[in-house]
Amino acid sequence: MFKFLKEKLHSWKEKLKEEFSEASQDHPIGKTPPVKPKQTKIKPRSKTPTKTPKTEKKKRTPKQDKKERELSEKIVEEIKKEQPIESPEARIEALQDNPNKKGFFKKLFSHAEEKNEIPKEEPTEQHSFFDKFKKKVTEERFDELFTELEMIMLQNNVAYEVVEFIRGKLKHDLVGKNLSEVSIETKLKEALEEILINPPNLIKEIRESLKNKKPYVIAFVGINGSGKTTSIAKVAHLLKKEKLSVCLAAGDTFRAAAIEQLEIHANKLNVPIIKKDYNSDPASVGFEAIIYAKKHAIDVVLIDTAGRMNTKESLMKEMEKIIKVCNPDKKIFLGESITGNDATEQARSFNQHISIDGIILSKADIDEKGGTALSVSYITKKPIYFLGTGQLYDDLEVFDKDKMIKRLGL
Repeated sequence: MFKFLKEKLHSWKEKLKEEFSEASQDHPIGKTPPVKPKQTKIKPRSKTPTKTPKTEKKKRTPKQDKKERELSEKIVEEIKKEQPIESPEARIEALQDNPNKKGFFKKLFSHAEEKNEIPKEEPTEQHSFFDKFKKKVTEERFDELFTELEMIMLQNNVAYEVVEFIRGKLKHDLVGKNLSEVSIETKLKEALEEILINPPNLIKEIRESLKNKKPYVIAFVGINGSGKTTSIAKVAHLLKKEKLSVCLAAGDTFRAAAIEQLEIHANKLNVPIIKKDYNSDPASVGFEAIIYAKKHAIDVVLIDTAGRMNTKESLMKEMEKIIKVCNPDKKIFLGESITGNDATEQARSFNQHISIDGIILSKADIDEKGGTALSVSYITKKPIYFLGTGQLYDDLEVFDKDKMIKRLGL
């Protein structure tokens, strides 16, 4: 066995030598030339030591030095060109302010134009990959042309159910017609407008409700790390700017430091917070916060809850208890834009258990895909109220489906 291993290692060593020698002869600009492995000669065992003759060191010519220096300078220039943005802040700023950034639908529709597949003499003709199909669209041709669109949507966090919905809408509008008669982009935009829902004005809803009862109660739900606590602080800041008084309920009695984290926000915003010890019943915390708000004529109670995996049935049952005891006027699901299909499944599960009323998507400022908004809207049939766009209290953007569709490239 060891003899076989020794022979195998020897053959690998010889192969590596050949690869290194070939690569070192002609390496591309922009890559560091491979370093030749040192070849060590194995001295034969002998009783009398043998002296190895000294090899003369070859002198480098000025021409070789100049050539190597020019090559190094080219490599450095190529590396500088490909240097990535270093800081996360610069990365976010580049994503937000880059006028050349395209949504995934825009990339799709400009694909043929970038490849010069569309003649410039026909500027009024629709410029998209659909222009390959000039004749009347049959079902077979539609399935062929939809394949590219389907792949792009799936790769950009659009749920399969949404893709199938869009397929059905486009199929109904295109099959049996010439593509010169209809605008594909318009039909696609109409399908997205049917999926996305503009939210009602939250401040107006709260003021209307306060005419009949106080306080207005909002419960925030979601999994760990989705940004519930920070989003609650942002909503509290928004309500204060609208001259509404706010009280926070530290209902996350499970996660370590969750109460302290919410308390820091409460102190910064100068709003009261109701809290209990860890492992206390979270439903009782929310209930006491409502009693406190009634006693002190506070307008709105925001209830934080423990993050829980949507796959844990026992934890979801506990969530149902909190909702039953506190009876909130609005139940908001917190999801991360960048988690894609995970956020979609979480929204589906929370909606099935407690029937959520709306959604907030955090980290929308670093989401380059945008498919999560489409997916959660279609799956839950509930509006997205806000998009979290940063860590500051003012980084809370009211959702606008027209802006979202434009962001997707239509």
